[in-house]
Amino acid sequence: MALSVSDLPTIYTLLANSLSGDINVRKPAEDALAQFESRPGFCSCLMEVITAKDLVSQTDVRLMASVYFKNSVNRYWRNRRDSTGMSNEEKVHLRQKLLSHLREENYQITLTLAVVISKVARVDYPREWSDLFSVLAQQLQSADILTSHRIFMILFRTLKELSTKRLTSDQRTFAEIASQFFDYSWHLWQNDMQNMLHGFSVLAQNTSELHRDDIYLTCERWLLCSKITRQLIVSGFQSDAKSIQEVQPVKKVCPVMLKAIQSFLPYYSSFQEKHSKFWDFLKKACTKLMKILIAIQQRHPYSFGDQSVLWPVVDFCLNKITDPEPDVLSFEEFLIQCMSMMKSVLECREYKPFLTGRVMDDNRVTLQEMKKNVSAAAAGVLASLLPSERVVLLCNILIRRYFVLTASDVEEWYQNPESFHHEQDSVLWSERLRPCAEALYIVLFENHSQLLGPVVVSILQEAMNACPSSVSEISSQLLLKDAAYGAAAYVYYELSNYLSFKDWFNGALSIELTNNHPNMRIIHRKVALILGQWVSEIKDDTRRPVYCALIKLLQEKDLCVRLAASRSLYFHIEDANFSEYDFSDLLPICWDSCFKLVEEVQEFDSKVQVLNTISSLIARITEVTPYANKLVQFFQKAWQESSGESLLQIQLLTALKNFVVALGYQSPMCYNMLLPILQSVININSPDELLEDSMQLWEATLSHAPSMVPQLLGYFPCLVEILEKSFDHLKVAASIIEGYIVLGGLEFLNMHAATLAKVLDLVIGNVNDRGLRSVLPLVDVLVQCFPGEVPQLISSSIQKLIIICLSGGDDHDPSKTAVKTSSAAILARILVMNTNYLAQLTSEPSLLAHLQKAGFPNEENILLCLVDVWLDKVDNVISTQKKIFGLALSIILTLRLPQVLDKLDQILSVCTSVILGGSEDLTEEESSDNMQSSKLQVPSKEFRRRQIKFSDPVNQISLENSLRDNLQMCAALHGELFNTAMSKMHPAAFAQLKQALKMP
Repeated sequence: MALSVSDLPTIYTLLANSLSGDINVRKPAEDALAQFESRPGFCSCLMEVITAKDLVSQTDVRLMASVYFKNSVNRYWRNRRDSTGMSNEEKVHLRQKLLSHLREENYQITLTLAVVISKVARVDYPREWSDLFSVLAQQLQSADILTSHRIFMILFRTLKELSTKRLTSDQRTFAEIASQFFDYSWHLWQNDMQNMLHGFSVLAQNTSELHRDDIYLTCERWLLCSKITRQLIVSGFQSDAKSIQEVQPVKKVCPVMLKAIQSFLPYYSSFQEKHSKFWDFLKKACTKLMKILIAIQQRHPYSFGDQSVLWPVVDFCLNKITDPEPDVLSFEEFLIQCMSMMKSVLECREYKPFLTGRVMDDNRVTLQEMKKNVSAAAAGVLASLLPSERVVLLCNILIRRYFVLTASDVEEWYQNPESFHHEQDSVLWSERLRPCAEALYIVLFENHSQLLGPVVVSILQEAMNACPSSVSEISSQLLLKDAAYGAAAYVYYELSNYLSFKDWFNGALSIELTNNHPNMRIIHRKVALILGQWVSEIKDDTRRPVYCALIKLLQEKDLCVRLAASRSLYFHIEDANFSEYDFSDLLPICWDSCFKLVEEVQEFDSKVQVLNTISSLIARITEVTPYANKLVQFFQKAWQESSGESLLQIQLLTALKNFVVALGYQSPMCYNMLLPILQSVININSPDELLEDSMQLWEATLSHAPSMVPQLLGYFPCLVEILEKSFDHLKVAASIIEGYIVLGGLEFLNMHAATLAKVLDLVIGNVNDRGLRSVLPLVDVLVQCFPGEVPQLISSSIQKLIIICLSGGDDHDPSKTAVKTSSAAILARILVMNTNYLAQLTSEPSLLAHLQKAGFPNEENILLCLVDVWLDKVDNVISTQKKIFGLALSIILTLRLPQVLDKLDQILSVCTSVILGGSEDLTEEESSDNMQSSKLQVPSKEFRRRQIKFSDPVNQISLENSLRDNLQMCAALHGELFNTAMSKMHPAAFAQLKQALKMP
């Protein structure tokens, strides 16, 4: 039943009670509102509460009503299958009501309603709400400052929402909005800019005549207008990097926005002291405008690359970075944006010269040629803006000013070294000034490596000469050396042409580590960074000393230094040239240092970083057994302490998998620790994000187990629950099932026969061809190991394989061909190893019903149809399967069916080619020799897989004898008809048959 105006008092009371601090009052109210939510008229009642004039003072109730309104619109505005949605009449009413209530005084309610309008517009504009923007534009004509501010909040939210729609028609609609709305929006932005600057001028004179609230609302409206302008330019036009069409608003807007920044900055210091509210606005405005310029440059690089735009913006940013006013130097957020702009311009591929040529005598101006011309023009602007002297100056400024640690940095490091490590080296480069300067420096060096290589080496040499390794006082010289070391670390790949790592390490870096003064942690951290960054340049004779240096750094007191050493050690372990020989005697102290570091660090990122190092080391070293007990204790404790930290547990599971693989056949020594962890994570209630790594650990445990243990055997049913939930990890699940088959053998089959049948039935017929290709090989192994027991057990799955074989549609699909071929090979094996079963199954009414449903004609004999498949697919299989096909076809000769004689020629041809073609399989003697050598190894899944292959009963059956015997039976069954069929054979084919069967 729909709600109406008469229900308003009830709705109001429930909203008021939902704000109560008394749970006994609040909970029933929330439950009642949840019941009302899906009823027609609920949103209309809420809108009446929000807009009621007599409730203006009841802000909390109105705000709660707006929140319920927003949530209801999200759930019920769009008609869905699982809900009735709202009626069209109510939607029309609500759209009108929303646009009639624009002058809302409460900011939070306005914001919520703006979000509601944007969500409705996403669904209804332009079809159901075509007048949305025209109504808003009309209201703006006569609006006061507050109303216009609220309208711009709505416009910004709505445009932002519509800009995220990706269909071509939606993007075309947004482009139309941009073309219609841009001029008005930009005109208002410019008017507000003039009014603001006038207001700031008056404010700076400290006069009391200014209406500060009005000017601040104008500031807020201007900021919204700036965001709208960005949205219209960035999303309202196709990127000119694709269209090569100039976006006119870029040239109109960007220079003016740059002038706005230049106009704001002079007020920065005076407002900081006297007008904090407007000072906060100035910071926000300057930063936002520079972000808008960056967004426009990245979206429309060619239009931005025009001299009228690129030149003044880049020149301004360079000047602010290299020669900032004292106020700007303290304005870090703004400097970060200036550096970000420079980085974006320097790495913009549209501003780099094209290396492609053009066809001779081709006078057409192609799109590529147009791009080349525009790029050349932009590259010319940059070249004139960045002569060699200016590039060298920028490089020097970045290293000598922005890389140098400040007093507050050193204090922050002293107070919390772990946090300092992550903020300096792991934080997003665009969030802190020093990482941003480092990112800009790297791009600058990449663009001008030949010019800057000698410059950086010169700064490095100067810094080392001014501060020898014996100096430990935190002075400007030591801090410059730290900065220079960082500069050399970040561009190792290019700087190696100008600097010998071996000489640098022996002459300076290794000596730095002999000074153990606490202040030297600053330099030691950079040495650790350098040793990791320069890993590719560390050659044989230097490798061992570098390993020793890293282990020494890993034992220092300062956590920041130790974390840097841990990360660099990881780079060395992962390096293709890692020398286990040079590292082996350092392993005991390395393990202890890493374990101790994991215990001491508190932050999640730190634990993950050290875990990565431990995991990588386990995977890399040849012999992990001597350290197994220590690692078991470490993993036990680390897992207990990681409770509830899924991301940390993922790293632990990866490390555990590496540990199990490294232990190999000795993995049972860690089972007391490993199996309880494994059981806890393969449980259906375990977090989804752990599932992939859990299954990989499970698979590794089975693959390296020398024998099946009861606990592992008991885990198998968990696989059904996992696969019932999702087939996402089917490939590793198939490997796990195979592990149970080859490792558990008959014991596994006896315990989990029904579960195994359920798993296969769940998968076969319900996954795509790629999934089937993962599962079918294990079905083949299963039939091979248990030919008497398994076919009856998985009867439903075998029926599905028959249906796959007898379905068409694989002629032009290699994946379907592979699936049909594998299925046919399994059925051929079943016929050879359990003939009576397959013959019985093919006459089962249930199979016939399934086939009929799949469109298979009733009158066809299923076995004879399978013969056609075997004859068709024999050339697609490996030699072992060819023999199985041949054996199956020879058995078909014993059927009392006259149609067999129609296929006699083809059957004999296939069997003859298989016999005469020989086999790539191991001979009995070779097999025996291999098995003898394998016995020297310790059992594993791979070993048992080879055992199964070697002991395949098919290897013991002679196709030659089988064909000879079955041919004689066929002759006895069919008499003269057989002779007639044989007489039709081509003489050459008959001669080959005689040769194959060694007939006289």
